[in-house]
Amino acid sequence: MKLTVVGCSGSFPSAGSACSSYLVEADGFRLLLDMGNGALGELQRHVGLYDLDAIFLSHLHADHCIDMCAYFVVRYYPHGGERPARIPVYGPEGTERRLTTAHADTPSDHAMSEVFDFRTLKPGWFDIGPFTVRTEKLRHPVDTFGIRIEHGGSSLTYSGDTGTCEALDELAEGTDLLLCEASFVHGKEDIPDLHLNGREAGELAERAGVGRLVLTHIPPWTDAGQNLTDARAVFAGRTELAAPGAVYEL
Repeated sequence: MKLTVVGCSGSFPSAGSACSSYLVEADGFRLLLDMGNGALGELQRHVGLYDLDAIFLSHLHADHCIDMCAYFVVRYYPHGGERPARIPVYGPEGTERRLTTAHADTPSDHAMSEVFDFRTLKPGWFDIGPFTVRTEKLRHPVDTFGIRIEHGGSSLTYSGDTGTCEALDELAEGTDLLLCEASFVHGKEDIPDLHLNGREAGELAERAGVGRLVLTHIPPWTDAGQNLTDARAVFAGRTELAAPGAVYEL
């Protein structure tokens, strides 16, 4: 299983990174986790436009899903060929309506579903291609889901955006790599059920006994180095910051 960081900036793109988007590959299958602002351009550094096999949208805030509108154009109006088969898109209830509204000028109310096979997320286990995945509803102002992906005896857990909650602890339990948001700064922001800070991400990793912690979704105005220091202060395992183009083999 291979994880590539396509974009990792939180809230809006930074000068050096697109917003949240992560490519997971195994056995020739390509699953994209989120497609935030700027992600579609960066994605083309790693995979062809029509080579994705499935997409998971953790929630419907723009920094996690808005480039799906541009990707709709790619698939609805293919350059020099027939329209590709519909691609599965796993997202919260209302994903099609949200993307259609955001695009604002689709040929019809059902045009999105002509290229995207929308599948509504619910908590539980299921398969996406060769992956066995578990999704759980986490804590954020809109419906949001974290995901655990297992393949070949290895596991990856992605937090999406969330405050601390038991469901995230369960997803992360014993995972090889925890890709965890750390938007807030310990001692500065304290808003329940919104985001984690670096210390909370480290405490989660320590409680769950994860193998490796990768901090992501850090907004451009936040001191990422401070969040890394705070996480390392409470988690004994390997901890690092996500960076565009970083690759992890599991």
